[in-house]
Amino acid sequence: MIGSFRATLVLTALLVYSPALSAGVFNPETFTLKNGMKVVVVENHRAPVVTHMVWYRVGAADEGLGETGIAHFLEHLMFKGTKTLKPGQFSETVARNGGQENAFTSNDYTAYYQTIAVDRLPTVMKMEADRMTNLVITDKEVEPERQVVLEERRARIGNDPGSVLSEQVNASLFLNYPYRNPVIGWEHDIKALDIKRILAFYKRWYAPNNAILVVAGDITMATLKPLAEKYYSSIPAQPPVLRMRAQEPEQRSARRVILKDKRVRQPSWQRSYLAPSLLWGKSENHYPLEMLADLFGGGASSQLYRSLVVDKKLAVSAGAYYSGSGRGPGRFTVYASPRPGVGMEKLEAAIEAEISQFLKNGADAKDVQRAIDRMQSEAIYARDSLSGGARAMGSALAAGLTIDDVESWPDKIAGVSASDVLSAAKTVFNINHSVTGLLLPEQTP
Repeated sequence: MIGSFRATLVLTALLVYSPALSAGVFNPETFTLKNGMKVVVVENHRAPVVTHMVWYRVGAADEGLGETGIAHFLEHLMFKGTKTLKPGQFSETVARNGGQENAFTSNDYTAYYQTIAVDRLPTVMKMEADRMTNLVITDKEVEPERQVVLEERRARIGNDPGSVLSEQVNASLFLNYPYRNPVIGWEHDIKALDIKRILAFYKRWYAPNNAILVVAGDITMATLKPLAEKYYSSIPAQPPVLRMRAQEPEQRSARRVILKDKRVRQPSWQRSYLAPSLLWGKSENHYPLEMLADLFGGGASSQLYRSLVVDKKLAVSAGAYYSGSGRGPGRFTVYASPRPGVGMEKLEAAIEAEISQFLKNGADAKDVQRAIDRMQSEAIYARDSLSGGARAMGSALAAGLTIDDVESWPDKIAGVSASDVLSAAKTVFNINHSVTGLLLPEQTP
């Protein structure tokens, strides 16, 4: 399973808050095992169930030359056998105990999780610890799984013109940073990956000191700590891996990607801008950019939607989103789909006019405050989710952020002013830092 670009850690979706809450968002407890593995507990006692997650600080952006897709391929192979478990036995055991499981890979991390009754937690902890270092794979398992991954790529990307365009836009947006490669990998690399490279990748990155254990649900730190020590602390730490990612150079020109496909029924327009993130570039713009995405294109009440869809009736949909919680550069995207009979040139001109208007007039202070109130009012629902806290904590820590980055989000977003939003808009809306993508129907002769 692949974590989508927007699912890496969208703080505004998960890290929500209410002034009625006394402090923080999820109020986790944490400690570190002697082998360097970080352990986090997020209590939620609404049901006798827990979500157990192991996050590895490695993703598609850490792959070597010719290895695109290896992190995701390994994720699939982790469900094969170990020195003590037969292929498929892990999943069979989880199902037999009434649990659910899955895994996902993103640019910055890979995660494995099980949701299960709290009294069955030791069972999954034992198996997860086992496959951290004892994975056994042979060509017998690799080749069939390669075909599964290739079919997944065909289904998710090859058979969807919109996904093909997004992949090409992404490859054009990042000139050198490894975010330019698809998480699932390029087809030719997937076909070329061999068992030696896969096992070398596994041994390099899969170690307790490069992992985070997050357990959320009906459990306390007093209960979890001895279990974590029993099942994980005996795994020896490995030498730290030096992460060496290619850096993004200065961008100096706009780019344009046009895809025509006979399968397209609804044309679409998108423009992605290279943007600061919490860990890259002018990080002070991160929270204002979250607010900008909400105000400019975050829903039916946003400026872009009201103008293009409701008032001018040029588009059937329009919006914007921001992703900026990874280790590398962020991305701010504006998108729209035209109404029948509306040309792409007219739609693009209208979007650019809205951007210019925002850069001229900025955001109204009352609209900013309403957006803050709206974001904060959803906290109760985020804390109700059994897995929401585990995913928020795990993805933040695995991407290089801190617990405080998660827990202080309410204060940070509440401190955003209208002038901050305008400043961030002036930073991100730079045409020379953008790629415009057009999805068009192929004209038949």
